[in-house]
Amino acid sequence: METKFIADNNVGKLARWLRMMGYDALSFGEKDDGELIEIALNEGRVILTKDTQIAKRRLVVSGRLKTVLIQEDDPESQLRQVVTALDLDCHLRPFSICLECNQTLIPRSKAEVKNLVPPYVFRTQNEYMECPTCHRIYWRGTHWQAMVGQLGKLMRAVNENCHQWT
Repeated sequence: METKFIADNNVGKLARWLRMMGYDALSFGEKDDGELIEIALNEGRVILTKDTQIAKRRLVVSGRLKTVLIQEDDPESQLRQVVTALDLDCHLRPFSICLECNQTLIPRSKAEVKNLVPPYVFRTQNEYMECPTCHRIYWRGTHWQAMVGQLGKLMRAVNENCHQWT
């Protein structure tokens, strides 16, 4: 089973990075730790937090609830910590999940997005993905290439065998 995450409000950008890699990563913006823990338990999610009080809870200490206590402030360093702590592999599905709302993206034909993307993008791109919830359209433009480059650099720094990200 693939690892799923829930990130508290202190590490929200980390959830976005994990989504870029193809991981199911909820952002939890509420203040109630009890609700965060309940969601994690019910859905089998790893909690990502900077809150030391969550890490001290009996469910976490007993090992029943997996939690990564994030040490860094920088999202890239946070991602490196999670990849290392959980030994995440590099054979992922980059950009298969909506960066905004964590839903699995659906392939769309060029004809379906004609009036939904800028004219230049429509002329230069052939593959599109759409979020079924927020209807955001994704394509493999320069922004996508830059993010893949950043992820590749990070993954190779953590695991020298991650050549898929080259």
